[in-house]
Amino acid sequence: MANTTFTGSVRSENNFKVISKAASTGLVSDRTIGDGLKDSRRYYLDEYFNKLPALNAYLQGSETKDWGSIADGNEETEDLTVTGAALGDYAVATMSIDVTDLTITASVTASNVATVVLGNFTGGAIDLGSGTLTVKVFKAGSTGVGKNTNFEVLGTNMTTALATRNATVAAVTLSTAGADQDQAILAPHLDSGQTAWTGVVWGTENQVTWEACIRTSGAIDNQNIWAGLKKSNVPEVATDTEQAYFTFLTDADNSGQAMTDFTLLHFVHSIGGTDYISRLPITVAASTNYHLKVSFDSDRKLSIFVNGVQYNITATSGSTGGTAVTQGNTKSAAITNDVDLIPYAGIEAGDGNAAAIDVSYCAISRLLFE
Repeated sequence: MANTTFTGSVRSENNFKVISKAASTGLVSDRTIGDGLKDSRRYYLDEYFNKLPALNAYLQGSETKDWGSIADGNEETEDLTVTGAALGDYAVATMSIDVTDLTITASVTASNVATVVLGNFTGGAIDLGSGTLTVKVFKAGSTGVGKNTNFEVLGTNMTTALATRNATVAAVTLSTAGADQDQAILAPHLDSGQTAWTGVVWGTENQVTWEACIRTSGAIDNQNIWAGLKKSNVPEVATDTEQAYFTFLTDADNSGQAMTDFTLLHFVHSIGGTDYISRLPITVAASTNYHLKVSFDSDRKLSIFVNGVQYNITATSGSTGGTAVTQGNTKSAAITNDVDLIPYAGIEAGDGNAAAIDVSYCAISRLLFE
């Protein structure tokens, strides 16, 4: 067959291919921009959960403490708040100054409380002066050894055991514990310096693009699902002043907002505390994959995609019900400048039965420089 000169393009939301053939050589150049070939001006992260996410390896609390003078043979105690600590967890304590020969121990004595004991058995009185008292609490049975170093699970009554490998699809299954308002939330490790997922900030000015693939369970009644970019990990619309996330509610129970259609997927974005809810023409079905994508442009305006299709974003504000939108390329107004957002995905049960979602992957990117 004779060589044919062809210059053209094939474009989709996920890939942009430029294919050219030189008549003189007959060679084909196939260059994929976007998901296929990474832009050298951008910073990319993706997570396919080769290792399962676990509860954070430790919880921590600290305060400034001056123990005063402690006589020989005496002990002083101090209760410190460590959110998430429970009886049976392990605890260790340290001071930011030299405790000389004093003994310092810690134990969890109540929910969210660790008690530190500083004992003097040196033979004379000692006054340490003021310093920072820090307690780390390690969850019993959840040391995080061998677990995912980028992501963790959290939420009301969530445990490491409730994040499992799906036996039939390529995904991590997040299940709630089985009580009303239990949560299963997937988040980057929030400890400072733990991972680039939070260490590299995802500011609204950085042309951030986030995407994830989630799959609904076989039963989608009495639950609240959310996934996207938020300042906090809670599903309620009113909590965060800036946010951009997808949500689906099956009813108004525990939702914190009054949606009017509990069959459709919604997109929520907030600008300076003003909320906008786009009611997408997508009926959420059981056991179905949803590829969700949010992208900021150079003007901090949002575009959204579901399963490769772009949808309009409403300009009508309101924290209830939402405004119906259609397929299209209408963007949001500019989001507030220089606001750092965090990627989350979660599910909350609306009754006393366990609820679950599957997460296949999360991906995020931004400009290397502003």
